[in-house]
Amino acid sequence: MKKIFGRKPVLEALKTGQDIQQILIAYGQQGDVINKIKSLALKNRIKVSETSTQKFKEIEKGQNSQGVIALIRQHKLFELDEIITFSKKSLYPLLLLLDTIQDPHNLGAIIRTAECSGVDGIVMTSHNSADITETVEKTSAGAVSHIKICQVSNLNNAIKELKDAGFWIVGSSLDTDNDHTEVDYKMPTAIVMGNEEKGLRKLVAENCDFLVRIPMKGKIQSLNVSVAAGVLLFEVLRQRK
Repeated sequence: MKKIFGRKPVLEALKTGQDIQQILIAYGQQGDVINKIKSLALKNRIKVSETSTQKFKEIEKGQNSQGVIALIRQHKLFELDEIITFSKKSLYPLLLLLDTIQDPHNLGAIIRTAECSGVDGIVMTSHNSADITETVEKTSAGAVSHIKICQVSNLNNAIKELKDAGFWIVGSSLDTDNDHTEVDYKMPTAIVMGNEEKGLRKLVAENCDFLVRIPMKGKIQSLNVSVAAGVLLFEVLRQRK
Protein backbone atom coordinates (compact mmCIF):
# COMPACT_ATOMS: atom_id res chain seq x y z
CA MET A 1 0.00 0.00 0.00
CA LYS A 2 1.39 3.37 -1.00
CA LYS A 3 1.97 5.96 1.74
CA ILE A 4 2.22 9.76 1.54
CA PHE A 5 4.22 11.37 4.37
CA GLY A 6 3.94 14.95 5.62
CA ARG A 7 1.27 17.55 6.29
CA LYS A 8 1.52 19.54 3.04
CA PRO A 9 1.83 16.47 0.76
CA VAL A 10 -1.22 14.85 2.38
CA LEU A 11 -3.19 18.09 2.12
CA GLU A 12 -2.30 18.40 -1.58
CA ALA A 13 -3.29 14.77 -2.16
CA LEU A 14 -6.69 15.53 -0.65
CA LYS A 15 -7.11 18.64 -2.81
CA THR A 16 -6.26 16.76 -6.02
CA GLY A 17 -8.70 13.93 -5.31
CA GLN A 18 -6.25 11.07 -4.94
CA ASP A 19 -7.82 7.76 -3.90
CA ILE A 20 -6.94 7.98 -0.21
CA GLN A 21 -8.13 5.06 1.88
CA GLN A 22 -7.24 6.41 5.33
CA ILE A 23 -5.31 9.21 7.04
CA LEU A 24 -3.24 8.52 10.16
CA ILE A 25 -2.47 11.39 12.52
CA ALA A 26 -0.12 10.96 15.46
CA TYR A 27 -1.85 11.61 18.77
CA GLY A 28 -1.69 15.24 19.91
CA GLN A 29 -0.97 16.83 16.51
CA GLN A 30 -2.57 20.25 16.10
CA GLY A 31 -2.45 23.29 13.86
CA ASP A 32 -4.07 24.93 10.86
CA VAL A 33 -2.91 22.34 8.33
CA ILE A 34 -4.08 19.49 10.56
CA ASN A 35 -7.51 21.13 10.80
CA LYS A 36 -7.66 21.54 7.01
CA ILE A 37 -6.73 17.89 6.53
CA LYS A 38 -9.46 16.75 8.91
CA SER A 39 -12.02 19.03 7.29
CA LEU A 40 -11.26 17.88 3.74
CA ALA A 41 -11.17 14.25 4.82
CA LEU A 42 -14.59 14.60 6.47
CA LYS A 43 -15.97 16.28 3.35
CA ASN A 44 -14.71 13.40 1.18
CA ARG A 45 -15.73 10.68 3.65
CA ILE A 46 -12.15 9.57 4.24
CA LYS A 47 -11.43 7.89 7.56
CA VAL A 48 -9.06 9.78 9.88
CA SER A 49 -7.48 7.85 12.76
CA GLU A 50 -5.55 9.36 15.66
CA THR A 51 -2.77 6.87 16.37
CA SER A 52 -0.63 6.34 19.45
CA THR A 53 2.94 7.60 19.21
CA GLN A 54 4.42 4.09 19.35
CA LYS A 55 2.17 2.64 16.66
CA PHE A 56 2.64 5.72 14.47
CA LYS A 57 6.43 5.35 14.62
CA GLU A 58 6.11 1.72 13.56
CA ILE A 59 4.17 2.79 10.47
CA GLU A 60 6.37 5.83 9.85
CA LYS A 61 9.58 3.74 9.79
CA GLY A 62 11.91 6.72 10.17
CA GLN A 63 10.28 8.90 7.52
CA ASN A 64 9.81 12.62 8.22
CA SER A 65 6.01 12.59 8.29
CA GLN A 66 5.31 15.61 10.53
CA GLY A 67 2.76 13.42 12.30
CA VAL A 68 0.60 12.74 9.23
CA ILE A 69 0.47 9.75 6.86
CA ALA A 70 -2.05 9.07 4.09
CA LEU A 71 -2.64 5.51 2.90
CA ILE A 72 -3.34 5.39 -0.83
CA ARG A 73 -5.37 2.61 -2.36
CA GLN A 74 -3.35 0.85 -5.02
CA HIS A 75 -6.09 -1.49 -6.16
CA LYS A 76 -8.44 -0.05 -8.79
CA LEU A 77 -12.11 -0.09 -7.84
CA PHE A 78 -14.95 -0.28 -10.36
CA GLU A 79 -18.42 1.21 -10.52
CA LEU A 80 -21.36 -1.16 -10.14
CA ASP A 81 -22.56 -0.57 -13.70
CA GLU A 82 -19.08 -1.45 -14.98
CA ILE A 83 -19.18 -4.77 -13.15
CA ILE A 84 -22.69 -5.51 -14.40
CA THR A 85 -21.68 -4.78 -18.00
CA PHE A 86 -18.56 -6.94 -17.71
CA SER A 87 -20.46 -9.83 -16.10
CA LYS A 88 -22.95 -9.90 -18.99
CA LYS A 89 -20.19 -11.33 -21.17
CA SER A 90 -20.62 -14.63 -19.28
CA LEU A 91 -23.32 -17.12 -20.23
CA TYR A 92 -24.51 -17.08 -16.62
CA PRO A 93 -23.15 -13.97 -14.85
CA LEU A 94 -22.05 -14.57 -11.26
CA LEU A 95 -21.43 -11.83 -8.70
CA LEU A 96 -20.57 -12.00 -5.01
CA LEU A 97 -22.02 -9.44 -2.57
CA LEU A 98 -20.38 -8.95 0.83
CA ASP A 99 -22.48 -7.39 3.59
CA THR A 100 -20.13 -5.83 6.21
CA ILE A 101 -17.34 -8.41 6.21
CA GLN A 102 -14.98 -7.00 8.85
CA ASP A 103 -12.05 -9.41 9.19
CA PRO A 104 -9.34 -8.69 6.56
CA HIS A 105 -8.25 -12.34 6.61
CA ASN A 106 -11.81 -13.42 5.82
CA LEU A 107 -12.06 -10.83 3.07
CA GLY A 108 -8.78 -11.93 1.50
CA ALA A 109 -9.77 -15.61 1.64
CA ILE A 110 -13.18 -14.83 0.10
CA ILE A 111 -11.61 -12.86 -2.76
CA ARG A 112 -9.23 -15.75 -3.45
CA THR A 113 -12.10 -18.25 -3.52
CA ALA A 114 -14.21 -15.95 -5.70
CA GLU A 115 -11.47 -15.65 -8.28
CA CYS A 116 -10.88 -19.42 -8.30
CA SER A 117 -14.59 -20.16 -8.78
CA GLY A 118 -15.07 -17.81 -11.72
CA VAL A 119 -16.92 -14.93 -10.04
CA ASP A 120 -17.26 -12.00 -12.46
CA GLY A 121 -17.10 -9.33 -9.78
CA ILE A 122 -17.42 -8.54 -6.08
CA VAL A 123 -19.65 -5.86 -4.56
CA MET A 124 -18.75 -4.98 -0.98
CA THR A 125 -20.06 -2.48 1.53
CA SER A 126 -17.85 0.52 2.25
CA HIS A 127 -19.04 1.17 5.83
CA ASN A 128 -18.25 -1.08 8.81
CA SER A 129 -16.26 -3.34 6.49
CA ALA A 130 -12.66 -4.37 6.03
CA ASP A 131 -10.90 -2.42 3.29
CA ILE A 132 -8.43 -3.77 0.76
CA THR A 133 -5.27 -3.56 2.84
CA GLU A 134 -1.89 -5.24 2.55
CA THR A 135 -3.24 -8.07 4.73
CA VAL A 136 -6.18 -8.61 2.38
CA GLU A 137 -3.91 -8.56 -0.67
CA LYS A 138 -1.55 -11.08 0.92
CA THR A 139 -4.34 -13.40 2.12
CA SER A 140 -5.94 -13.33 -1.33
CA ALA A 141 -2.67 -14.70 -2.80
CA GLY A 142 -2.80 -12.05 -5.51
CA ALA A 143 -6.44 -12.61 -6.45
CA VAL A 144 -7.22 -8.96 -5.66
CA SER A 145 -5.40 -8.03 -8.88
CA HIS A 146 -7.47 -10.43 -10.99
CA ILE A 147 -11.05 -9.70 -10.02
CA LYS A 148 -13.21 -6.60 -10.35
CA ILE A 149 -14.28 -5.11 -7.02
CA CYS A 150 -16.84 -2.41 -6.29
CA GLN A 151 -17.58 -0.67 -2.99
CA VAL A 152 -21.08 0.68 -2.34
CA SER A 153 -22.47 2.71 0.54
CA ASN A 154 -25.94 1.12 0.28
CA LEU A 155 -26.07 -2.59 -0.51
CA ASN A 156 -29.86 -2.60 -0.80
CA ASN A 157 -29.72 -0.03 -3.59
CA ALA A 158 -27.11 -2.17 -5.31
CA ILE A 159 -29.38 -5.21 -5.00
CA LYS A 160 -32.24 -3.27 -6.60
CA GLU A 161 -29.96 -2.26 -9.48
CA LEU A 162 -28.87 -5.86 -9.93
CA LYS A 163 -32.47 -7.08 -9.97
CA ASP A 164 -33.28 -4.49 -12.63
CA ALA A 165 -30.37 -5.90 -14.63
CA GLY A 166 -31.84 -9.41 -14.45
CA PHE A 167 -29.92 -10.91 -11.52
CA TRP A 168 -31.43 -13.26 -8.96
CA ILE A 169 -30.21 -12.60 -5.43
CA VAL A 170 -29.33 -15.59 -3.24
CA GLY A 171 -28.49 -14.88 0.40
CA SER A 172 -26.67 -17.18 2.80
CA SER A 173 -28.63 -17.42 6.05
CA LEU A 174 -29.10 -19.68 9.06
CA ASP A 175 -32.74 -18.55 9.32
CA THR A 176 -34.09 -20.80 6.57
CA ASP A 177 -34.61 -24.48 5.86
CA ASN A 178 -33.82 -24.15 2.13
CA ASP A 179 -30.80 -26.26 1.19
CA HIS A 180 -28.21 -24.39 -0.89
CA THR A 181 -28.24 -27.17 -3.48
CA GLU A 182 -31.95 -26.76 -4.24
CA VAL A 183 -31.60 -23.45 -6.08
CA ASP A 184 -31.05 -23.54 -9.84
CA TYR A 185 -27.97 -21.37 -10.37
CA LYS A 186 -28.06 -21.54 -14.17
CA MET A 187 -29.21 -17.92 -14.30
CA PRO A 188 -27.61 -14.52 -13.61
CA THR A 189 -26.87 -14.89 -9.89
CA ALA A 190 -25.58 -12.73 -7.06
CA ILE A 191 -24.59 -14.60 -3.90
CA VAL A 192 -24.79 -12.52 -0.70
CA MET A 193 -22.63 -13.30 2.33
CA GLY A 194 -23.27 -11.59 5.65
CA ASN A 195 -21.21 -10.35 8.59
CA GLU A 196 -19.07 -12.87 10.49
CA GLU A 197 -21.14 -12.61 13.69
CA LYS A 198 -24.52 -11.18 12.72
CA GLY A 199 -25.03 -12.60 9.25
CA LEU A 200 -27.12 -10.70 6.74
CA ARG A 201 -28.74 -7.50 7.92
CA LYS A 202 -32.54 -7.72 8.11
CA LEU A 203 -33.35 -5.54 5.10
CA VAL A 204 -30.66 -7.17 2.97
CA ALA A 205 -32.13 -10.60 3.77
CA GLU A 206 -35.62 -9.36 2.92
CA ASN A 207 -34.42 -8.11 -0.45
CA CYS A 208 -32.99 -11.50 -1.45
CA ASP A 209 -35.00 -13.65 -3.87
CA PHE A 210 -33.81 -16.81 -2.11
CA LEU A 211 -32.32 -17.53 1.30
CA VAL A 212 -30.30 -20.74 1.57
CA ARG A 213 -28.33 -22.53 4.24
CA ILE A 214 -25.55 -25.10 4.21
CA PRO A 215 -26.60 -28.26 6.11
CA MET A 216 -24.56 -28.91 9.27
CA LYS A 217 -23.95 -32.36 10.75
CA GLY A 218 -21.84 -31.42 13.77
CA LYS A 219 -22.55 -29.63 17.01
CA ILE A 220 -21.33 -26.27 15.69
CA GLN A 221 -24.05 -24.78 13.52
CA SER A 222 -22.15 -22.28 11.41
CA LEU A 223 -19.09 -22.16 9.16
CA ASN A 224 -16.50 -19.42 8.89
CA VAL A 225 -17.85 -16.96 6.31
CA SER A 226 -14.95 -17.53 3.92
CA VAL A 227 -15.53 -21.30 4.03
CA ALA A 228 -19.29 -20.85 3.56
CA ALA A 229 -18.65 -18.60 0.55
CA GLY A 230 -16.50 -21.35 -0.94
CA VAL A 231 -19.19 -24.00 -0.44
CA LEU A 232 -21.83 -21.85 -2.14
CA LEU A 233 -19.67 -20.66 -5.02
CA PHE A 234 -18.45 -24.14 -5.88
CA GLU A 235 -22.01 -25.46 -5.78
CA VAL A 236 -22.80 -22.81 -8.41
CA LEU A 237 -19.79 -23.97 -10.41
CA ARG A 238 -20.80 -27.64 -10.07
CA GLN A 239 -24.30 -27.00 -11.36
CA ARG A 240 -23.13 -24.92 -14.27
CA LYS A 241 -20.64 -27.53 -15.44
